[in-house]
Amino acid sequence: MYIIADIFSSEAVSEALDILKNDIPKAAWETFYVTALASLFSLILGLPLGVLLVTGSKGGIRPLPAPIMRILDVIINILRSIPFLILMIMVFPLTRLIAGSVVGTVPSIVPLVIAAFPFVARLVESSLREVDPEIIETAQSMGASPWKIVTRVMIPECMPSLISNFTIAVTTILSYTAMSGIIGGGGLGKIAINYGYYRYKHLVMIFAVIILVLMVQIIQTAGTFAAKKIDKRTRH
Repeated sequence: MYIIADIFSSEAVSEALDILKNDIPKAAWETFYVTALASLFSLILGLPLGVLLVTGSKGGIRPLPAPIMRILDVIINILRSIPFLILMIMVFPLTRLIAGSVVGTVPSIVPLVIAAFPFVARLVESSLREVDPEIIETAQSMGASPWKIVTRVMIPECMPSLISNFTIAVTTILSYTAMSGIIGGGGLGKIAINYGYYRYKHLVMIFAVIILVLMVQIIQTAGTFAAKKIDKRTRH
């Protein structure tokens, strides 16, 4: 009871509202643009890699040598299995090379992309494997090239699933941005850690968490709406 009373004391509430007014808007914007940029770069890397995992596999429309596919598979699995906090530290040299520093909002994008693009690749692979093989065989029988099969058949057919899965990836990246605050990344994660953990201003941390939850809800709602909008099975 005493802890709750301290958290919601008039002094704590006043201080938290002041931080909410002055610091959290900037932190929320930093979280938004870092999430957006990391999601974009993860999609740029993960989409073609996911396509390659499907088309280059045995029985795919453009099979690649089995050793190459096994190496790709192992690399993706390794990157996905490393906890994000450890990965951030491991890629410090690369982050410094690309961003010029390992501390700050922009440098946090580098480990975010490295952590997220293998996840996106797996999600893309999962979506593409949902496409009816008969549709692909029909396109092949009509003489369509692998490029046309991928761009005009496979991706359009699984677009609702791709959007749903990418929405999951974006919300995951958003959660990673909060963890990046531990190593000096900006955004709401930094606010929550600096005030809520180091200074015991728990009400500020609660505000930051609520905003993160709202952002996740908005992203998830928008992604679900977009997926349903283009899903041919739900059209009347």
